[in-house]
Amino acid sequence: MMVYKWIDVGAPLTPEQEAELDALSKMSDDDIVFDEDCPPQTEEQLKQFKRVNPRRKEKAVG
Repeated sequence: MMVYKWIDVGAPLTPEQEAELDALSKMSDDDIVFDEDCPPQTEEQLKQFKRVNPRRKEKAVG
């Protein structure tokens, strides 16, 4: 069975969403928990990351 969920990206954030984003913005890199599935990246590995999609020339509406 497939479940579909429509997200209205133009809708205002709920108080719960705002609280979660606020908490995330206050986290430091030291709060990240690395494990064998998600090890920390070296500076050289981070330099190899490339953007998958091109930047938009204009902001998205909404």
